Amino acid sequence: MPTIPNDVRNYIKLDRLIGHSYGTLRQLFKTRYSLFNNGQVWDDSPTCGGNYYANVIAKNKGFHLTSVQKISVQSSNSSEWDLTTLIALLSNINRPKTLSNAQIQQLQMEDNHLAQLRTIRNELAHHATKTVSDVEFNQLWNRISTILVAFGEDDTELDKLKDDSSYDRSDQPINEANVQEASRLNSLGTRAHKDRKYSDAIAFFTKAIILAGVSDHDRAIFYSNMSSSRLALYELKSGASSISEIENPADLRYRVLQDAKQARNLWQTWWKAHYRVGKAYASSNEHEKAIKSFERASALDPSNVEVQTALTDSRQIHARQVRHEHLDPRLQPKTRAEVLNEMKENMGVSLERSRLADSRIGKINPTAGDVLQGHKYEHGDIDCKQDYEQAAKYFAKAASQGNAEGLYNLARLTGLGLGVKKDIQLSYKLLEQAAAQSPQHPVLPHLPNVGVAEAEHSLGLRYADGVGVHKNLATAAYWYERGAKHGCANSANNLGVMYLEGAGVEKNLDKAEQLIEMAARGGDPNAMQTLATILFDKNDLKMAKIWFDRACESGNVLAQTNRNEFEKRLQGKQKLLDEYPPEKLRIMDVIQNILDSFKSKGSVSNTSNQSYIANYKVFIEYANRGSLTAKKMYNAIEHFCRALSVLMKSETLSEQEENLFIQELSQCYRLEHIVAQYFTVEMRQKACDTVDGVLRRCNTSKADDSLLDENARICYVVLNMDSLESIDQFLVRCKQKYPKSTFIFELSSAIYGWLKQYDASLYDSNTGLELDPSNCEILYHKAVALRLLGKDMKEAIQAYQAFLLAAPNDHRKVPESYYAMASCHLDPSAQNDRIDIVKKLYGQGEEAEKLQLPCFLPYKSNSKLLIKNTLNMETLLNASPPCVDLKKRLTNPHRIEIITRHRQWQVRTFQMQNDSKSTAVFRSETPPVKQRTANSLVGLKQISLREMDPTKDRVYEGYVLSVTIIEEAMSWSPSIHLVVEDERHDCEQMCIYNFPNNQGRYLTSTTYTIGTKMSIVNPYLRLGAYDLKPLIRIDDPLSIVMHNESERVMNMCRCCNEPNAPHVCGRCKQARYCSQECQVMDWKTYEHKLLCKKL
Repeated sequence: MPTIPNDVRNYIKLDRLIGHSYGTLRQLFKTRYSLFNNGQVWDDSPTCGGNYYANVIAKNKGFHLTSVQKISVQSSNSSEWDLTTLIALLSNINRPKTLSNAQIQQLQMEDNHLAQLRTIRNELAHHATKTVSDVEFNQLWNRISTILVAFGEDDTELDKLKDDSSYDRSDQPINEANVQEASRLNSLGTRAHKDRKYSDAIAFFTKAIILAGVSDHDRAIFYSNMSSSRLALYELKSGASSISEIENPADLRYRVLQDAKQARNLWQTWWKAHYRVGKAYASSNEHEKAIKSFERASALDPSNVEVQTALTDSRQIHARQVRHEHLDPRLQPKTRAEVLNEMKENMGVSLERSRLADSRIGKINPTAGDVLQGHKYEHGDIDCKQDYEQAAKYFAKAASQGNAEGLYNLARLTGLGLGVKKDIQLSYKLLEQAAAQSPQHPVLPHLPNVGVAEAEHSLGLRYADGVGVHKNLATAAYWYERGAKHGCANSANNLGVMYLEGAGVEKNLDKAEQLIEMAARGGDPNAMQTLATILFDKNDLKMAKIWFDRACESGNVLAQTNRNEFEKRLQGKQKLLDEYPPEKLRIMDVIQNILDSFKSKGSVSNTSNQSYIANYKVFIEYANRGSLTAKKMYNAIEHFCRALSVLMKSETLSEQEENLFIQELSQCYRLEHIVAQYFTVEMRQKACDTVDGVLRRCNTSKADDSLLDENARICYVVLNMDSLESIDQFLVRCKQKYPKSTFIFELSSAIYGWLKQYDASLYDSNTGLELDPSNCEILYHKAVALRLLGKDMKEAIQAYQAFLLAAPNDHRKVPESYYAMASCHLDPSAQNDRIDIVKKLYGQGEEAEKLQLPCFLPYKSNSKLLIKNTLNMETLLNASPPCVDLKKRLTNPHRIEIITRHRQWQVRTFQMQNDSKSTAVFRSETPPVKQRTANSLVGLKQISLREMDPTKDRVYEGYVLSVTIIEEAMSWSPSIHLVVEDERHDCEQMCIYNFPNNQGRYLTSTTYTIGTKMSIVNPYLRLGAYDLKPLIRIDDPLSIVMHNESERVMNMCRCCNEPNAPHVCGRCKQARYCSQECQVMDWKTYEHKLLCKKL
């Protein structure tokens, strides 16, 4: 394996060592089978396997085998059993009660070894990079070989597998005549495959395989080719789009997989063998396993386009599977007739009227007509059959006119290869074009421009999954934020989950809950389930149950499956709340909060609200005072700005300009990569494309420009740090090419830390420190690796001390180092008297914070939070429950949307009133049901806005909703528009109908005024006929019960709605505020600046 990187070679050797255990474990199974079944012999016959499956496996719930594994057991061919199958059989086989104590002890010892072997195998199978450092390799080799020796293997024979020569098998006996014959048969099989005569090809390859005296590598090629021909034959017979699980050994794909595995076993360092295994798994829809095989192939041949394409496809499909898109009722294909029926059910629009609108839309707006025809052909309609090619043509026609919906749908079909050739890159460009359109409808600006938010969400998915682009969670968050802002519930959910986990963004549980609630209100079933879990954790069990029930009713299959389990958890939590006193519950909350602070998944490219470039002058000022950190920051900014000036100089850069860009950007990254904040996604993408282009040029150029190549590699690594798996593989080759580059080892040690491979991080840190013993960044990485390894806290503390000696006093990691050392002293083995040391280090950390540059304050540290909570545990437990901050609701996206939309309508009304040619008319669709007052007020139940389902059109008979008017009421014929807030401070739009003619303005100025309280009997939550936005609809004004004037909220703050606001807007003289903070928020967030001019 001379051309294979050492780290990849190490991974392959470990994989082979585990594979060596198969024979031992098969014999162990047969021994146990005989012991447990009165001496019966497992003879590898189908009868034996079929009986065992029917009588043991099918009746034992402990077995969790895949369809392929079940087939391999039924066929009884133990040579085809993989490690997972063998361990499952050995662990769950029925044991008689007549075993002796010695036999039981022996079985327990063997089971422990099996569990250890399974753990190691899983670690390798799920290894992020398929590369293993020498340190990690030696540790894993010793662990595996110890287990195998315990099972009877010879450690001397095992050690021979370490030798690279064992992979070449030059000692194999070769029969030249058979080699020539096998080569001839292989050529015939290859030709038959090209001629689509797959059965003939399989026959030729089979004859080649059975010939004796042929090398393992040649035999691997024959098996690989036969696997390919079997798969092609299966696709010919079943259709390429026919994807399902393998259910019986007669399924061609079972042999496809076995042939591919044979090729892999014979030549483990050949990329195509792993590629064939991946294709076999992909054919049976097992894309997670396919990805692992494709990643192995990629590690062996990183530049192989065929492998990268297959890997991208499987990642794309697997990402959809992980998101359970196949279970999402919203994503199921619907004919046009089904869509119109839904419109009738949800909006009350008749089928006749919808069909009439369909027939007219093409005449009124030809582009919109093309989009409609595209949808009809995609899913079928009463007047046309499903035809993806026709659908793509109509979407393309609309797209050529810049129609966002046409662009998005053409991108979707292009990405899936439906009706057009599959092209991930073209699909990406179309999505970008769609996302660049105005989010408002070009003709009806009060409605969204369909296709824009959908494209933004799709771009977010691309960057989150790394499909067609380099994976970057910060960029994914950017697109999700745009999609959520423009009304995409899926984007709001995904962004909320990122805030929940701290992935790509800074962890923020309040923002996460707001976004997920926004998505749930928008009808996202996944968000409903997540919101239920959040509310459950907050002990809001009533709303947790409501949202979980809504998730089930909306078609969330996972929620439906887990409904009984969730209800049991609710009952258990309620019992806990009933039994434990508040102080005990507070202890549990404190402990949970400490644990939650460390649950962030994290991301290298988290978005930051801090603009380092804007602090350029501050850095110069502090540098002049002697700050080395500030000097490094402003130098990095200067290099970054020079790089950007080159990048923005023209659309296309010359080679000289590209080289200059790489030089400046790499210098920025070497100094301090966090300052490199790109102003737009497009600018960042251009930087990525430029770096990729220079790397390709360096790889193909004969000129020796190692500095440019090294700098380009550094830029590539930093730009793509979210793709940790592929970057780690890339860095392996970088370290081999540039073994004296300290910065590459600095990057590598950091990447291994993010991957939680702390042994490897420590190894690269030590290698880097051999090159530069005083490199404070590498010293810090070493300290972190030692602490997280948890083997020797004394050594970790010494490493942190070494970092503190080398680093400037205002280095941003100095306070964290003190807090981390304090956490080392909290180790369970530490003595009680060390609490004084912890307090001292904590104090030193706080003193170090005072030396930090302003841009790093307030200082954030999980270690600090842990120490603080630990030291203040008694205070936390004795403290009163925290007061609810009512002003948190002011950042709720739903609240902001309701109020700003109402104010925008208000501005348009003013404009119409001042325009003699315009008349303010609000069109209303007849609702499917009517709201009316109750015959009696006796027995009515109180209800809040959040208890009303925002996804369903419903009158809440027998309930009363109490609200306060918080915005100026506006009258449009035939309704009065209000914004109301309930007693829980949730807000919603309200429309009142059927009031006396010409009384609208009078009622808005005398009755429905700001601060007025009222109750609505039998409130009707109506979904808007055009936008499906929820609102409270009043059809019977008599159902409104006005509260006493004494209950009115006087001088209400227009932002937070608190009473007796002392300050008045100096411009309009009408809006009141309780503080400057509220006035600023109302001006910027709630757009009072639009309204102020009109009042």
